[in-house]
Amino acid sequence: MAYIKTDRNEISFFPPCVDDYVGPQEPVRAYDAFVEALDFAELGIHEIPGGNADEYDPRVLVKILIFGPSYGIRSSRYLERACRHNMSFIWLTGGVKPDFRTIGRFRRKHAEALKKILKQCVRMCLRLDLIEGNVLFVDGTGIRANAGVKNSWSVEQVEKRIHKIETEINLAVNIAVAQDIDEEKLSSLDELREDLRDKERLKAAVAEFAVMSGRSKLNTTDKDSVIMQTRQGTHSSYNAQVSADGKHGLVVSAEALSEAADRNQLSKDVDTATATLGKAPSTVCADAGFYSLKDMAKVDEKTTVVVPSGKLAHEERKGAIPAFDKSNFIYDEDRDTYTCPMGQVLAYHRDSSKGQRSYEGSGDVCRACKHFGICTKSKTGRSISREANEKLAEKLSSLYKSPAGHAIYRLRKQIIEPVFGHWKHNLGARQFLLRGTAGVNAELSILSTGFNLVRMITILGGVQAAIQAIKKA
Repeated sequence: MAYIKTDRNEISFFPPCVDDYVGPQEPVRAYDAFVEALDFAELGIHEIPGGNADEYDPRVLVKILIFGPSYGIRSSRYLERACRHNMSFIWLTGGVKPDFRTIGRFRRKHAEALKKILKQCVRMCLRLDLIEGNVLFVDGTGIRANAGVKNSWSVEQVEKRIHKIETEINLAVNIAVAQDIDEEKLSSLDELREDLRDKERLKAAVAEFAVMSGRSKLNTTDKDSVIMQTRQGTHSSYNAQVSADGKHGLVVSAEALSEAADRNQLSKDVDTATATLGKAPSTVCADAGFYSLKDMAKVDEKTTVVVPSGKLAHEERKGAIPAFDKSNFIYDEDRDTYTCPMGQVLAYHRDSSKGQRSYEGSGDVCRACKHFGICTKSKTGRSISREANEKLAEKLSSLYKSPAGHAIYRLRKQIIEPVFGHWKHNLGARQFLLRGTAGVNAELSILSTGFNLVRMITILGGVQAAIQAIKKA
């Protein structure tokens, strides 16, 4: 038996035309068809040549920016290399080879336009009946910013640094005087003074930033990033909020926020998805991190919200609910009282400054109860507080505990988590390349569009079927 060998000096020929470089079932053909179907006028990208000798067709550059990240190639330098050596990229570009500066400049210049690509992708999926827009699953994930956490400064940190520099300057001057050294010849002292002026300017910038943004720290590399704690440590990051449709798990909206927590974000996510879908979803589902009665009250009443409170989620993990939990006390709206499991009535006591109403039982009755010490240890009796929007809390709890609510919540991880898994594990997109909200949202739009295209090829039954569907849409 002989080994399979080839002779690199043997004369051979490429296919007669570039179109033969890739087969009919290569995924790159679907990406090409998708970009050709985009409305560039709506995106805000002009297709009329500007007259520059080195100008490239914007459709070619958009194809590179969408196809590359979908296969884990995101850096402009790696994209340039792919355009020179990867047959799929050579086919996609028709053989043109833009350098990394051209690709990077185009991506930065058209960040707002690239953000709109996901919206056109979603509308295409709506026309193809791949997205229904009825059940929406929402979640957020932290993605590192292109900035070091050590470049995040608070006013207090800047003041400490300024004090340290001033101490070093005074020490250097004292040494110069003691040793009869000309102060002006101390180059290190000049550097300290320049550093001191920089820190003073930074202190003023941080103080102004704190007033304008409500945040206590400013990252001097990317001012829109925030400090987030993740399983990988503490980093300057963005909170990527994603909404996925319940039918096939396709991404409906994606937006990076300068907020570390998911709390108070649900209504904004629903509004963003509604604007893209053209209608409000009938049901929206998220985890306990989004639970905020004040925020969820902003969601349209026609939309069913399936979100457990942190307490409910904790109780499900721990097991049985305590016998004397508040949920086991019955509220009588007409009498405005609570009744405990042992039959004692807790009457209205007072309102707090936060709008909570408190109810208290009789201290004598509670102390005589056999469950005293378990239900409460207070000698004045058991007390319960009721939120101003307690009705909404009870409604949400009832919806979540219902069989239908549990069925929807069980689907949450199956629908939304694959999006994050694909980005971070398959594509290695654990950190943004661009800086600032506009650039980061452009990257999110491209990553989401790539995820949708991969799913579309699978759902529609292959590359050629996807191409035909895209052309018809």
